[in-house]
Amino acid sequence: MAGHESEKLSEAHPMNSDQEELLTTPRNLSRRQSKKSLRLKDFSSLKSFRVADLGCSVGINTFFAVRNIIEAVELKCQSQQGLDFHRLEYQVFFNDHSSNDFNTLFMSLPRDRRYYALGVPGSFYQRLFPVVSLHLIHSSYALHWLSKVPKEAIDRSSLAWNKGRIHYTNGPAAVVNAYTAQYANDMENFLHSRAQEIIGGGLMLLTIPCRPNGIPHSRTLPSKAYDLLTSCLMDLAKKGLTSEEKVDSFNIPIYNASPQELEVAISKNGCFSIEGIENLPRVQRQEHDSVSKSPLFTSHVRAAMGALFADHFGHEILDELFQLYQEKLEESSIFELGSSTNAINLFLLVKRKTTC
Repeated sequence: MAGHESEKLSEAHPMNSDQEELLTTPRNLSRRQSKKSLRLKDFSSLKSFRVADLGCSVGINTFFAVRNIIEAVELKCQSQQGLDFHRLEYQVFFNDHSSNDFNTLFMSLPRDRRYYALGVPGSFYQRLFPVVSLHLIHSSYALHWLSKVPKEAIDRSSLAWNKGRIHYTNGPAAVVNAYTAQYANDMENFLHSRAQEIIGGGLMLLTIPCRPNGIPHSRTLPSKAYDLLTSCLMDLAKKGLTSEEKVDSFNIPIYNASPQELEVAISKNGCFSIEGIENLPRVQRQEHDSVSKSPLFTSHVRAAMGALFADHFGHEILDELFQLYQEKLEESSIFELGSSTNAINLFLLVKRKTTC
């Protein structure tokens, strides 16, 4: 992999906000759990309430989440005597990588918003805010992206070189272990950074794609999806539209942790308590066959990862790549795997301890 391409690929690329139906339940949970768990008497002297959305991308879902959070805070104020939500002002920090289209994001800001909006470019695996400056952090469908591809996976001399695959899930143990170690290091950095930034008693609301405890990575829906993408790229290589060498040097920086791995990371950090953890219900659609589901699934994958593929392989292959991908999805039995036995979306409510 060329150095410039490697640098681009190593950055996490949070998923685009093209999941309106999928995000309805997390938004409702965010509002309910925020109202339930906030102890606003701890913040009774505040004049402003500060919220950060990490991995915001450019879609409208980030605005829905923020609105629900603010409504929850106002409802909590109303339920507690002596707290006047009318005097409380809100600052909302929208965070994503510097390559995110913040211009589009801010041009889409709701006109009736009740908060001051600020953009914060940078990786959420490092410090982004001053110490004890935030009251609530929200992140939805972003924390499964790693900060970078494990260096061993693209090192030809390493036992963890992931030759012929674009993801770790069906790789040998050395590849899986490299991704697992990268994830553990990233989560350590994430939690350490947030522990410094959140006020004691503050909350984190996290929605994360996971795999159930005890399920091997190779048996998950993402594993089968990435296998099909790999075969599409190899077909394009045979046509001369790309090369096998380029495929060998390409890895997707995503890791699907288990709930147990998340709990271990939080416990190891020691500064947060888990106030709630819930498997979100899967979206039920009327279509049951691969032919009906494939176009939507393909569009979601392209929206989330198209830029990643374009950076490495070039924009000119994208149309043919994803057309071929849709065709292979239609011929596959992949959607028979789409149950809670091999893939879950986890909602996690975490509170910053007052001391740690």
